[in-house]
Order: sequence, then C-alpha cells, then structure tokens
Amino acid sequence: MVTIIDGEGLVLGRLASTVSKRLLNGEEITIINAEKIIISGNKDFLYARYKQRVDRASISNPRDLGPKYPRRPDDIFRRTVRGMIPYRKAHGRAAYKNLKVNVGVPKELEGQEVVEIKEAQPRNIQKSMELGTISKLLGAKF
Repeated sequence: MVTIIDGEGLVLGRLASTVSKRLLNGEEITIINAEKIIISGNKDFLYARYKQRVDRASISNPRDLGPKYPRRPDDIFRRTVRGMIPYRKAHGRAAYKNLKVNVGVPKELEGQEVVEIKEAQPRNIQKSMELGTISKLLGAKF
C-alpha cells in the first residue's frame, strides 16, 4: 500500500527525516505538492546556499561534469531524503526507490486519502520560503 503525503505547508527537514525513517521501515511513499514545501530562513541566505550547491561543479573543476545538484523542487526533496538514508548500501538504495515525489497533484492521485504528518508542521517560523520559489530563482522550469 502506498502512503500519500501532501507537502503543502510542511517544513522540508522535518518532512524529509520522517519520510526517510518510514522508507527504511519498508513503506512506499508518494509526496504531492512538492513545490509548496517550505524551508525556514531568510530568502537571501536560502537562495545563496542553494545557488552555491548548483554552482559547485564549475567551482571545483570547470571541465568536470559533477557533482550535480537538482534545481526542480521534487528533485531537491528527493536529494534531501537521499542524504538521510544509507544510500550507498543495498537496503538504503532499495528504500530510496520506494519514494515518488510530484509537483502538484497527478490525475491518478486526485481524491485519494492523504496522510497528515504532525511532526513536520511549522512551529514559530517567522521567515520561510517555498521550494517552488527557490527552484524558479535557480532557473528551474516546472
């Protein structure tokens, strides 16, 4: 059975840690509305941090092609979860394959039951930014 989680208004790190624990327990998880997941912090600081990650390939070695860092909101979330699981081991890679992330709500998932994650709700956040906004600033087209 697939667990569907709506990412709208949830905090990126808290959601990713909860999802990674569930993936390692063998669940299949689908995230919808990935562009509406929020990151707490100042807009300028967040943009500079993600821009540095995207530009890292050209800084470290201009002729080299890596490391690659995603620009799209669904890929940024997948990469965040990947950092929280033992991806280089067999069980971590198998768990990572059970994660699906979507921008918006696909037609086949409309009207299905969505699980709420109370641990990922924002608490006392004054400054925040959505993943979709950061992705657009980085040049993503979604």
